[in-house]
Amino acid sequence: MNNDTHTDKAKTMNNVMTKQISNAKKYDAMLTLAIPVTLEEEILDFLMLHPKWASGFSIIDAQGMGHGASLLSTMEKVQGRCKRKLVFIVGRDDELHLLLQALGQEIRNHDVAYWITAVSAFGRLQ
Repeated sequence: MNNDTHTDKAKTMNNVMTKQISNAKKYDAMLTLAIPVTLEEEILDFLMLHPKWASGFSIIDAQGMGHGASLLSTMEKVQGRCKRKLVFIVGRDDELHLLLQALGQEIRNHDVAYWITAVSAFGRLQ
């Protein structure tokens, strides 16, 4: 490789890092909701109706166990864990708290657990 190729790669990497840094200022937190499967559609509908707080999100299958787990079916009681969904929403910390407050007013259910974590970088591969 010649020097020009290395310089081009360095410029490309610098551009990618700059985009990640600018995105990190916009998205500084991630809200994770651990929800019962029975509430999936209701919560996803709520999120889609509030794009200012949740312009996008990801959802995956999960299982919950421990003190707060509601074991409903016989299989869940035997296994000691329940089926859940995890919803990940990346955004601004202050807006995610507003989303959480509104969601709590709309859906009052103690089986919904949440946590908010810091996001040090967010971006998309170029």
